[in-house]
Amino acid sequence: MKNILVTGYRAHELGISNQKHQGITYIKKAIAAQLIPLIEDGLAWVITPGQYGVDLWACEVGLELKKQYPHLKVAILAAYSNPEAKWKEDKQNYYRQIVQTVDYYGLVSKEPYSGIWQLRARDDLLFKKTDGMLLFYDEEAGEASPRYFKERALKLQQQTGYRLLTIQAEDIQNIADDEQMNQYEQG
Repeated sequence: MKNILVTGYRAHELGISNQKHQGITYIKKAIAAQLIPLIEDGLAWVITPGQYGVDLWACEVGLELKKQYPHLKVAILAAYSNPEAKWKEDKQNYYRQIVQTVDYYGLVSKEPYSGIWQLRARDDLLFKKTDGMLLFYDEEAGEASPRYFKERALKLQQQTGYRLLTIQAEDIQNIADDEQMNQYEQG
């Protein structure tokens, strides 16, 4: 796999309202754990839609992994211009900081949001440009925005062999439990 789409929950779907939330650390560790073997096997690009949540945390992980794997590139393919315009100022600043540090930032439509067609066109491009997807989505926790990505990836998997890797809530909880156990043993 050369290019992977990484996406999943939006922050609000996880009950995360700011960048200081402890859960982000565990989510990022789960993303890194999935990406490292792929990078060592030739992964070249981590590509996200750039939504506030798993997408941007994956960008952070990719940017951090570039220190160890300099060939790795990170990209955001956004659906329309200024997707962060209605976010709170701290989230806007965070987004803009990430956008400035990724290797590639592209817009499917150079216009502000004008309709669902922009999101569909973005998703078409994301699937066209990637060989597989790493998705943080847990259906048992209830339906959420990543459902569409999963359905589409499963169809592509049957048609073309598109790869679907997943992170589930249990994976995040296991990382958190391991860390707490390590802290307990050290303390």
